[in-house]
Amino acid sequence: MNPEDVKALVEAGMNDAEVAVEGAGDKFDIRVVSPAFEGLMPVKKQKLVYSCINDKIADGTIHAVNIQTWTPEEWDKARRMGLN
Repeated sequence: MNPEDVKALVEAGMNDAEVAVEGAGDKFDIRVVSPAFEGLMPVKKQKLVYSCINDKIADGTIHAVNIQTWTPEEWDKARRMGLN
């Protein structure tokens, strides 16, 4: 699996999301910026992303992921502070 495939899975499951994926093989870093995260606790945000890739985790195509989730406001603030 390649980063573009993972990105497509997340984008298909989350409308209005800005998705960036790095990695190769079965290990990926996924960053998702979405208004859908507004008001959610971090675990709920990650569950939304996991729901997009759970089938690939279950079948072993994806083994490890590092997920960063941001609301658009959080992402803008992080970029201004150089945290991205």
